[in-house]
Amino acid sequence: MNINPLIFRAYDIRGIATPSENYPVADLTVETVELIGKGTGTYMKRTYKTKNMLVGRDNRLHSPELQEAFIKGVLSTGIDVTNIGLATSPLLYYAVCKYQTDSGVNITASHNPKEYNGVKIVRDNAYSVCGDELQKIVELIQKNDFETGEGKLTHKDTCFDDYVNDIKSRMELSRPLKVVVDAGNGTAGAFAPELLRAIGAEVIELYCDLDGNYPNHAANPEEENNMLDLGKLVREHKADLGLGFDGDGDRVGVVDENGKHYSADYLLILLSRDLLKHKAGAQIVFDVKVSQILIDEIKNLGGIPVMSKTGHSFIESKMHELNAPLGGEISGHMFFGKDHYDYYGFDDAFFAACKILELLSQGTTSFSKQFASLPQMQTTPEFKAYCPDDKKFEIVKKITDTFTRSHNCITIDGVRVNFDESSWGAIRSSNTSPNLTLRFEALNQERLKEIQKLMVDELKKYPEVSLSWYQE
Repeated sequence: MNINPLIFRAYDIRGIATPSENYPVADLTVETVELIGKGTGTYMKRTYKTKNMLVGRDNRLHSPELQEAFIKGVLSTGIDVTNIGLATSPLLYYAVCKYQTDSGVNITASHNPKEYNGVKIVRDNAYSVCGDELQKIVELIQKNDFETGEGKLTHKDTCFDDYVNDIKSRMELSRPLKVVVDAGNGTAGAFAPELLRAIGAEVIELYCDLDGNYPNHAANPEEENNMLDLGKLVREHKADLGLGFDGDGDRVGVVDENGKHYSADYLLILLSRDLLKHKAGAQIVFDVKVSQILIDEIKNLGGIPVMSKTGHSFIESKMHELNAPLGGEISGHMFFGKDHYDYYGFDDAFFAACKILELLSQGTTSFSKQFASLPQMQTTPEFKAYCPDDKKFEIVKKITDTFTRSHNCITIDGVRVNFDESSWGAIRSSNTSPNLTLRFEALNQERLKEIQKLMVDELKKYPEVSLSWYQE
């Protein structure tokens, strides 16, 4: 059976599960996912001597049958499987660490549209299996080279209870806070309200009922438009904060008491301030698209800023390499390490949300006032420019080559072009969808438009790239 190798992306497996007018071919069928289970089981067994695996799933309409198919494939390689049912990705990671399991997999496509699904794989200690390792799984499938055996299937439904008790033992609110939670009808809706109430928050639920059609908006808190209803409800209820989560609960987004949306680098500023009070000189990891304000703030507070490639597995790997206690990226992934937090180093949006609420509760200053002392910059949201998967990396490489000849550039992931001391623009290939991602920052709107035009002029040389995001 043919399998689309392009669905084996930089840090997980992600493709179309439901054909539609926009997505006419299904990459992930029951048959192909069973093969992915066989390939994953074989690779894990041969590489890491894996004997057991936890498997969860999100609430997409096709996730139950794809989870069943994946488990069937893994069992056929002789690995024992524990089905933990509905789970956020961080809950799956937590369970792997808590119960010292050899490996774990969540069937999810995170924030992608409902037509997508995917497979996130971790080994012991919830370390990501990604990059070249996923390509080795493809090769096993293409060669039909699988281990054989008869694994045992069990079920476990107490993971979240253990998780809530763990988080409660670590933090609690110093004063009551009213919080609105928008899960976008994704998996987080089954878990986030209960957890936040457990640490002492008053919770108002918005789109927390599970619906794999995501009828109200995409379960992606990175996009400001997806947070408009949340902002409105925060204002109506005079809440202290609004929290949004993505489809598998590993990304968090925030709106303040006025309903204003914040990019996740501002959440990292808040967390960095608290960390560096207790741990001077700590290294803090972030992706290539963060605001210069974050970088400067970490330096001013005595920390060490560390820029990494975008992607949860890359941030995670860099944190483990440096033993860094904290990391994050624009998309809303927040990571907490062993050092200082005594946590496991994976991305956990719920842990981040609880920590932000705890910090807010320790003072009387509103969320919006937390950033009053910072310089005022003009920063765009992250733009998505459609570009076919088989073209995007080549195009970004050519654009990188062009700008490095004339500007000071950072090239660890696509290119971040420093147009002057305070103006930059970044472009990279998305690892989860057929898009290029772009972000820009400058001192004023006039300069912001100038640097966007410089990059758009280069993009116009490639008709495969959509410029629908760009406004003259």
